[in-house]
Amino acid sequence: LRTFSKIYGMAGLRAGFAMGRPDLLAKLRPFGVGFLPVTGLACATASLRVKGLVAERRALNKRIREDTFEFLEKKGVKYIPSEANHFMMEVNRPGDQFAQAMAANKVIIGRIWQVWPTKVRVTVGSADDMAKFKAAFEKVWA
Repeated sequence: LRTFSKIYGMAGLRAGFAMGRPDLLAKLRPFGVGFLPVTGLACATASLRVKGLVAERRALNKRIREDTFEFLEKKGVKYIPSEANHFMMEVNRPGDQFAQAMAANKVIIGRIWQVWPTKVRVTVGSADDMAKFKAAFEKVWA
């Protein structure tokens, strides 16, 4: 199973695809697929035709993620390293308070878990997104 989320830049479409042996795909069929808007289907189909897109996006995501980690390290911020498009970061206060302060600076960060009350989930966005994250972080972290 694959989705057209961050790597394809189409997280909002909620589109995906499944490839596999016919017997395994038959087990998925009863769960249905719902309906996709024609524009979403066209975007998903077109993205599959672009050679090298996934490798290019993975490399870009890695570069931006590592740049963000470097920024956090310079600030002395603890985080859980990740190879994904998101990571967990220690904020030394209730995570929901930190998230609200970031939102007040027009940056929305991910959800908070009760088991990690002082950690927040940060999604790695575009270079512009992460520049906005860093600017808001500078204000909120102080």
